Amino acid sequence: MANQPSVAIVGAGMGGLATAAALRRVGIVATVYEQASQFARLGAGIQIGCNAMQVLRGLGLEPRLRGDAFYPRSWNNKDWQTGDVRFDMIFGESAEEKFGAPYLLAHRGDLHAALASAVPAQDVKLGHKLTALEQTAKGVELAFANGVRVTADAVVGADGVHSLVRSTLFGDTAPNFTGKIAYRTTFPASLLNGYAIDDCTKWWGEDRHIVIYFVKPDRSEVYFVTSQPEPGFRIESWSEKGDVKLLRAAFEGFHPQVQAVLHACPDVHKWALLEREPMERWTEGNITLLGDSCHPMTPYMAQGAAMAMEDAAVLSRCLDGVERDGVAAALRRFEASRKERTSRVQLSSRTNTWLKNKTDTDWVYAYNAWTAPLAAA
Repeated sequence: MANQPSVAIVGAGMGGLATAAALRRVGIVATVYEQASQFARLGAGIQIGCNAMQVLRGLGLEPRLRGDAFYPRSWNNKDWQTGDVRFDMIFGESAEEKFGAPYLLAHRGDLHAALASAVPAQDVKLGHKLTALEQTAKGVELAFANGVRVTADAVVGADGVHSLVRSTLFGDTAPNFTGKIAYRTTFPASLLNGYAIDDCTKWWGEDRHIVIYFVKPDRSEVYFVTSQPEPGFRIESWSEKGDVKLLRAAFEGFHPQVQAVLHACPDVHKWALLEREPMERWTEGNITLLGDSCHPMTPYMAQGAAMAMEDAAVLSRCLDGVERDGVAAALRRFEASRKERTSRVQLSSRTNTWLKNKTDTDWVYAYNAWTAPLAAA
């Protein structure tokens, strides 16, 4: 299309890469600007819900992810001490048939690598840290710390919870500290020395929990993530190291499976759990926000990355066939199509009650971002 808009995406996380891949699907070439000089395979797992898999299927990544990820029987929810089942959310073939796509458990690095494979390397500019952006008559001008300046017809801020795009547009609002912190790590299952653990279980304590699952199809790698009170810790960083001994002490008395996993893990990372209230709006002119930049959420529903990937698919649909002078309206339509759902997930996740007892999951997992109704144009 001769008058096709140019698109700049700030941030090459899950949402940014999914957006670039989704836009390519409708014939729009976008450039992704990422501040990191290289991608790192962080020691973290990720639950890829059926709704997220619908997006990934549309991007042609389902076969790769089925080969890299674990296909769990269920997401089981058990009492922290007795192991009594509170609610067993069955996945596997029955859920795949019901929701139209599988539920997979993956290493976050494997999912990120799959998304990166769907975007040509020349369209991802590493080492580009955004320092400023401004809307002008010529378009949106972006300036980077390395001295590069570019102009684009549309800008997508996919730069996470500390989004410079968001703070530039709407001011820098402080996040809400939940009073909880999380430990997480992946490690070789061989360190369990043959001790058998469940496929995927959330162990519910009185004021803390731990989620444990495999992230490889051959059960060769284990992941866990916790949530527990620690009001004095407020560092929101995926690279901050935690103390394994303190972690083990915090879960003393939990079920033997939990004890076995915590005593087998060699080291952990630690970060504070923060959130923000749903935004009144996240689009301004030819700039919009996406994923954690506009609707960061606690990890209790395992839907943060899924919401970003859904955003990507819906945004591509709103921009499909749009010329330069229609970008602002298309971005407003994107926001209007997504805001109710992302706000509902954001606020539901906050309660940390997802799957604690019998739960209606259809409204989350049955959603297909490629076919869901869009707001009126």
